Amino acid sequence: MSDPLGAERAAALAQIAALTRQFDEIVAASQASNADDEHDPEGATIAFERQQVAALLAAARRRLADAEAAVQAVEGGTYGRCESCGGAIAPERLAARPTARTCITCAT
Repeated sequence: MSDPLGAERAAALAQIAALTRQFDEIVAASQASNADDEHDPEGATIAFERQQVAALLAAARRRLADAEAAVQAVEGGTYGRCESCGGAIAPERLAARPTARTCITCAT
C-alpha cells in the first residue's frame, strides 16, 4: 500500500525547495539590476514576481504543516476523525485529500 501522507509531505518539501530557489533567483536578479522595473510597461515587475513566489511558498509551507499534522494524528490515533464534530471523515474524502481535518459536513 502506498503512503499518501508520506507522498504529500515529500511533494510539499520538493515544492518548498523549488520555490525557495526561484525566490532566491528573483532576489539575486533584482540586486544585479539597476532597472526601474516599477515603471516598466513590459510585463510584471520584479516586486510582483517576488511577492507571487512568496505567496506560493507560504502555501507550500502550510501544505507541509498539514501533512505533518496528519502524520501526528496517525501516530496519536485520531487520524480520520473530524476535528470539529468528532465524527469519522469519509474514506473517499481522505483518499482525495489525505490531510483533511474535517468531515465534508463540517467543511461546508
